[in-house]
Amino acid sequence: MGAPLIGVLALQGAFREHQRALEACGASTRLVRLPEDLEGLDGLVIPGGESTTMIALMRRMGLLEPVREAVERGLPTLGTCAGMIVLARRITDGLPDQESLAALDITVRRNGYGRQVDSFETELEVRDLEGGPFPGVFIRAPLVLDPGNAQVLASHQGRPVAVRQGRVMALAFHPELSGDLRLHREFLELVEGARAA
Repeated sequence: MGAPLIGVLALQGAFREHQRALEACGASTRLVRLPEDLEGLDGLVIPGGESTTMIALMRRMGLLEPVREAVERGLPTLGTCAGMIVLARRITDGLPDQESLAALDITVRRNGYGRQVDSFETELEVRDLEGGPFPGVFIRAPLVLDPGNAQVLASHQGRPVAVRQGRVMALAFHPELSGDLRLHREFLELVEGARAA
């Protein structure tokens, strides 16, 4: 089948770091800025950034509905930090008209771990991840208040920080800044499973 083609939403945020991590894992990548960039993708990454700005830019570029439809059709998707908020069904402190992709049955609070000055790193035990703890990099991270029907893959101080529901994964932290490729590889395994189905 060849290397999977993973799109990385590239409207703002840490998309280049995700692109480098995915390519280091053997995937091909494409930066996604327009609806036509979604064609032929095997997976999609929604990076960190600022969730309200990201949604506004997706709407402006005509991407919001095409991305929503692609995820609903089963396109494997990984959201990190702001990407988790974009994927969440419920946002407790969003703007009154804030939209989301509503792809994950989770409730989140934006910047739930504090502002930039409250950023931190911690070791996380991730379910079924071999090789020991994963270095979690938290920068203005969202707080998962309720995982709903999503499977919790990792927690920090009793709160979920990594979840999965179907072919959608979301992380409150930044694996692309950790120097550890294991979670990108996990996502690519999810992609390969979808390709084989």
